[in-house]
Amino acid sequence: MTDATAPITQDVLTLPRKLPEGDRMNLVGLTRDQLREALIAAGTAEKQAKMRVGQIWQWIYHWGVRDFSAMTNLAKDYRAMLAEKFTIDVPEIVSKQVSADGTRKYLLRIAGGHEVETVYIPEENRGTLCISSQVGCTLTCSFCHTGTQKLVRNLTAGEIVGQVMVARDDLGEWPEPGAPKDETRLVSNIVLMGMGEPLYNFENVRDAMKVVMDGEGLSLSRRRITLSTSGVVPEIARAAEEIGCLLAVSFHATTDEVRDKLVPINKRWNIETLLNALREYPRLSNSERITFEYVMLKGVNDTDEDAKRLVKLIRGIPAKINLIPFNEWPGAPYQRSDWERIEAFADIVYKAGYASPIRTPRGEDIMAACGQLKSATERARKSRAEIAAEAGLG
Repeated sequence: MTDATAPITQDVLTLPRKLPEGDRMNLVGLTRDQLREALIAAGTAEKQAKMRVGQIWQWIYHWGVRDFSAMTNLAKDYRAMLAEKFTIDVPEIVSKQVSADGTRKYLLRIAGGHEVETVYIPEENRGTLCISSQVGCTLTCSFCHTGTQKLVRNLTAGEIVGQVMVARDDLGEWPEPGAPKDETRLVSNIVLMGMGEPLYNFENVRDAMKVVMDGEGLSLSRRRITLSTSGVVPEIARAAEEIGCLLAVSFHATTDEVRDKLVPINKRWNIETLLNALREYPRLSNSERITFEYVMLKGVNDTDEDAKRLVKLIRGIPAKINLIPFNEWPGAPYQRSDWERIEAFADIVYKAGYASPIRTPRGEDIMAACGQLKSATERARKSRAEIAAEAGLG
């Protein structure tokens, strides 16, 4: 199902970890427990399995090694067995675009010939990687370019982790053996804000983040990871307990009438239901505060009254309001709010006691900004009238 009112248990295809008989299993994306089980199934003695997991884990996720023969602290015959039964595969870079502001957008090919986009945003003292969790999206948010591409399938945990590894490859971030230790992190933050709704691919996202957060590998703390959801209410508490990263919510409206059009999942879980779930999240996850993402759409959700309603709605929730100037795309049925209107909105929110940063658009010249991602193979342009009609604005 692809409509916003689909039940939480969607019949969405995810490729299996185990390939057909005779093919090799990809180790990327397996949790430590899953890797241990795979090694034992391949003939590793149970008493040695934990040690072998630690060794292989460090080679893959600390050193970035893709060749089993380079794992020199393992016996030659064991390396040969690994090469026979397993692979270390990451998505293939189809194309890379670099924006005038340094933002990098990768078009990546995954199993089945499908494509997803991943964006790296360099900033002062940090670098943020925006990763995808699905091919396409099921939510059809009317302001989002990704939402005009139908959902194809969920990404596997390996395909999610693989996006991080591909970015580190391209940035040359893996440490060199024997070189002085360098604590500088080019990929210092991850946001699950690319293609797809992460909470509709919960298990794969959770397992991927376990790999990313592991202290002996990629080693990004949970406070360096932000998961963005449009409001899949039943999975929010589970995300707090099983992932525990920071949470961002695609909020975008202060009345159900407007949010129903902008974020159709609101028809299933309305603003009141969503906010009730969010009030529990910081307590369950030890998260400091929730980020409310709010795209500024001219004449739609940007009035002073909207700003006042917003601060009233979120009262009592540790929060910041991230104001996003709308990033236009071909055929989009909306326009960006005037800058003066955005600043006036931000001022009302700030005076109510909430941080209200206005996000600087990044990578717009390569269609890499928030809400612009879409597989190149799916860029068939719909007319502005068609998209407006689907959004209920015609």
